[in-house]
Amino acid sequence: MRVGLDYRTVGTSPQSGISRQVYALENGLRSLPDIELERFTVAPLGDQTRLQAHCPAWGCAKTAMHQPHNRLRFEAGFLPRALREQRIDVYISTFNMGLPLPPKPKGLRTVVLLHDLFQITLNNYHANRLKALIYKTSDRLSIAYAVHSADRVWTPSQYSADETVRLFPKAADKVRVLPNQVDGFVELAADLTQYQLPERYWLLVGTRELRKNVPFLVDAWQQARRQSSAVPELVLVGSLEHLPEAQRTLPGIRALGGVSDAQLHGLYRQASRLWQPSYAEGFGLPVIEALSVGTPVAVASGTSLDEITPASAPRFSPTDTAALVQLMLDLSTQPDEESPEQRRQWAERFNQHAYRQRLAELIEELK
Repeated sequence: MRVGLDYRTVGTSPQSGISRQVYALENGLRSLPDIELERFTVAPLGDQTRLQAHCPAWGCAKTAMHQPHNRLRFEAGFLPRALREQRIDVYISTFNMGLPLPPKPKGLRTVVLLHDLFQITLNNYHANRLKALIYKTSDRLSIAYAVHSADRVWTPSQYSADETVRLFPKAADKVRVLPNQVDGFVELAADLTQYQLPERYWLLVGTRELRKNVPFLVDAWQQARRQSSAVPELVLVGSLEHLPEAQRTLPGIRALGGVSDAQLHGLYRQASRLWQPSYAEGFGLPVIEALSVGTPVAVASGTSLDEITPASAPRFSPTDTAALVQLMLDLSTQPDEESPEQRRQWAERFNQHAYRQRLAELIEELK
């Protein structure tokens, strides 16, 4: 079986959570017998990527790959012909949309990897209202087309699967769950001495997206700190610019940007607890990464975080500030719910072996 893989996300943001899953999918497919894998993407003229993937003759800046007009040019003008020429049997789009537009090559089966549906159900950061409207309309049409035309829709959680069926009921019989692969960290934890971190701190990873609900958590943390000196300082991986101005200079809060995997590993290991307050989450990669090194977590309830987190881990409403303040006061003095080893064992259910076993089952369906 010849499988084509949409590699555009890797070119745009090679270290993103979605790109990590593209790498996992690529390596998982290469490990399966009788699979020949080909990459398809857009790249600037002269870029090294053009030697490693099938690209159109025209070039495109990496930051512009997902602009609507460049997507249309790729998905309608290049991809159908390229898939026919390469005799691709199964094509997998990896970023919620991006399947080839008609005419569909004869015998081609398609899969869309639908990480979540927040592009069309929530508001996202854009330069202005017009741009937001253009992208939301384009994304809605593209996702609807992908879900409608795909032979299979793979989602990383049952929550995302249920949301897909809720919005697109006719797709119910082709939605499957492929949990993300989270292997923990290959590199040793970096020395974090340069950051002069406190002995105890709580950690939050990711600040940009509104759905991460960071200001809500910071507000509750600030109130808890006022009531008890036992509440640790708060370290954010991201930028303070995504917080309200009044929160950026609070005593005991700091943000670290541009951290390497080794540094992130160290931050997880040294943290007293990871907090994930998202009111919308398609999977929750930081939660599994924290658990994989034995660090306790506390998560907001109501989305995929419920299913990827051990039952004993603390949960809280993503809208009830008073309850979260009380939980923070309690957890600042209580012993951890589980041992580090129990948390690491839980994270194993998302390792490479589990991922590849499930991927093999899904590929078998397409033969």
